Amino acid sequence: MRPWAAIPLMLAGCAQAPAPAAPARPMRIVSLDYCADQYALKLVGRDRIVALSPHAESDFSYMRVAARGVPTVAPRAEDVLVLRPDLVIRSYGGGPGAAAFLQRAGVPVLQIGYAEDVAGVRRTLVEVARGLGEPGRGAKVAEEMDARLAALRRGPAKGAALYMTPAGVTTGAGTLIDEMLRVGGFRNFQRETGWRPLPLERLAYEGPDVVAAAFFGSKTNHPDSWSAARHPVARAQLRDRPVVGLEGAWTACGGWFLLDAIEALARAGTPGTGA
Repeated sequence: MRPWAAIPLMLAGCAQAPAPAAPARPMRIVSLDYCADQYALKLVGRDRIVALSPHAESDFSYMRVAARGVPTVAPRAEDVLVLRPDLVIRSYGGGPGAAAFLQRAGVPVLQIGYAEDVAGVRRTLVEVARGLGEPGRGAKVAEEMDARLAALRRGPAKGAALYMTPAGVTTGAGTLIDEMLRVGGFRNFQRETGWRPLPLERLAYEGPDVVAAAFFGSKTNHPDSWSAARHPVARAQLRDRPVVGLEGAWTACGGWFLLDAIEALARAGTPGTGA
């Protein structure tokens, strides 16, 4: 990928210019990564999207069906600028210098923040919708989230759930996945905070009530080398415990679609309670 600072002539004399203001209703939107793709496809019409990221139709893209037929662009400076966007939306696309570069070139950038909890997901949704000139659509999706969350809160408390990926990692408190498990009615089997390898020693003598298995049906997140998920103790959890299969697209980005994963968990039974 060519560095974003590789077109100095295009930026001559504008290094000190203020960040450009986005139009109230942008009509030439370019998305730089698949997380941003989801918001563009959900909240604006296809006629206002000039290009999506190259991964817009990948299996880990939640809105992949809606992305069919929409042009894509690599997150490279010259490829994006030639499209003459009036707004670029991004989460991480183009790397850390992309937003500053585009703004110096006179292109407004809508930066999607990272949500650490479900409330943050809702807040980000509303903010992004406003930046795209579609506050009404954002409010409607937020209201749908509220109704689904209210129904989840009325569900019964369940046992312990272990989040597991083919890469052999899980996560504890302080992450969006941890909140997903709790909103779904479970406590997190992983006691340590943050992202960590599967606790194989503990799993050898103590198991969860449910395994939340993510990305196992996807072509992504499958390491070529050994991982903790290949250990016999980990495989036994997938064989002997109830498993809730979580689509990678539900959890790959922290968007409103995380509720699909939470609802799948909430429907899961624990030993002695049925399916």
